[in-house]
Amino acid sequence: QVQLVESGGGLVQAGGSLRLSCAASGRTFRSTYTMAWFRQAPGKERELVAGSWYGGTTYYTDSVRGRFTISRDNAKNTVYLQMNSLKPEDTAVYYCAAKSGSMREYEYWGQGTQVTVSS
Repeated sequence: QVQLVESGGGLVQAGGSLRLSCAASGRTFRSTYTMAWFRQAPGKERELVAGSWYGGTTYYTDSVRGRFTISRDNAKNTVYLQMNSLKPEDTAVYYCAAKSGSMREYEYWGQGTQVTVSS
């Protein structure tokens, strides 16, 4: 089984920056897995924020494109989300997720880390 643990969340003022980390562990984890960051704000459905494929392809939802950057360090089995120019609407619980290449749904999820952006 695969375990994902997020860290790096916290309270930050609007315009500030945070970097989230997601450390993957487990015997079956592979660096070829697709990794992604999701978030869920109070009263809203969970949304995909950014994704990273092994071949280097990345995806960003429109609301964060140009402000957030997803990256990964395969040697450390860790994926990052650099968040710049944070806005209050970025406030949410952020979740790390992973899946094998051919899976339609994400198989593994972290416990979430809270990001709160104050005005």
